[in-house]
Amino acid sequence: MDDLMAARATMAFSLGFHIIFAAIGMTMPFFMSVSHWLHLKKGDPVYLELTKMWMRGVAILFAVGAVSGTVLSFELGLLWPQFMEHAGPIIGMPFSWEGTAFFIEAVAIGLFLYGWGRMKPWVHWGTGLVVGISGFASGIFVVAANSWMNSPTGFDWEDGQASNIDPVAAMFNDAWLHQSIHMQVAALQAVGFAVAGVHAFLYLRGRNAKLNLTALKIAMAFGAVAALVQPLVGHFAGERVAHLQPAKLAAMEGHFKTTTYAPLTIGGIPDEESETMSWGLEIPGALSILAHRDPSAEVIGLDQFPKDDWPNVMVVHLAFQVMVAIGMLMAGLGLLYFWFLKKKTLPRWFLWALVAATPLGMIAIEAGWIVTEVGRQPWIIYEVFRTEEAVTPMPGMVYHFVLFLVLYLGLAAVTTWLFWRQIQNTQQKLESHG
Repeated sequence: MDDLMAARATMAFSLGFHIIFAAIGMTMPFFMSVSHWLHLKKGDPVYLELTKMWMRGVAILFAVGAVSGTVLSFELGLLWPQFMEHAGPIIGMPFSWEGTAFFIEAVAIGLFLYGWGRMKPWVHWGTGLVVGISGFASGIFVVAANSWMNSPTGFDWEDGQASNIDPVAAMFNDAWLHQSIHMQVAALQAVGFAVAGVHAFLYLRGRNAKLNLTALKIAMAFGAVAALVQPLVGHFAGERVAHLQPAKLAAMEGHFKTTTYAPLTIGGIPDEESETMSWGLEIPGALSILAHRDPSAEVIGLDQFPKDDWPNVMVVHLAFQVMVAIGMLMAGLGLLYFWFLKKKTLPRWFLWALVAATPLGMIAIEAGWIVTEVGRQPWIIYEVFRTEEAVTPMPGMVYHFVLFLVLYLGLAAVTTWLFWRQIQNTQQKLESHG
């Protein structure tokens, strides 16, 4: 592994770790706020215990997310100094706004944690809601900065330097809307199903049926709706990628040859040498419809780009297929959930299906970010600045990667243990009180 790949691997692993906690931090406070609101309206102590259990989980995961996010900000400067030299003045605004949102989130979570019995109930509830709103806003600002890397605007590039910088235009670039919506809905979907799966498991194990069934229903109210909305959002994102990054779309679909009536390939293994797809199911004209809403529309293939400018087609295509397959499966589970909810029954086999689906949303998020990041390569700023030009000249990046790998795996193990212990302690407390 050379230093460029080691730096990319370090950044990829750090981002892949942090994004799980970012997704939870953006969405879990809303679940907590719903439970708290139901307690204030109905006075049911189960809602109070559920709120406090989720509150402790939010606090643990917020701390880990804050640490891993801070590391990412340092890595941008340490691993990619040339990128930050050029991009810093352009996308500094969304990063500064993200810092403001994070500060508000930190203050709000402190008020909510220590405000029990010290604040008026509805004011206290409001601080919990602010945790969710500020976390959601923080995610949007970060995605806006990333979307600029995929659709760079708000500056002129002359002789290797940026001039005439407009940070507002840079932030609200052509990719920010579809990337932001896609990410936020994915977070609601992934966390909703993950929380529902954990509580479905506890319910099936006979642990505090009322609390776990209540938690499952609150989580699925978010997760199932998001899962049904996501295919529409994904279609919108696909149309925008076809317009803004045709090479990325071609890699996603394994589409090597520019053609009209372009087929959509389900599954398949791309071969970059022969520029063919194997073992896939082709639907004639479907890619032209999805990309341009016209079965006869021309879809640009990888043959329109120099091979040096191709992303890794195998990685991008397979990651995209994983993301789409999981998304459709979760949409199906969402439909079944609402059907069973209407029938006022949740069969045990369906609950076990939710348990099995617990990690799927997070896997889909990771796959989606692989598509986004690897699909942009070899550019760190799309068609402006190449990744190899931005990497640090400092040698020994492999050792840096190994160190971070060990530290993050250890942090993940400790966090999982703390989170599960918190859930178990709450369950035991409720059972001991009847």
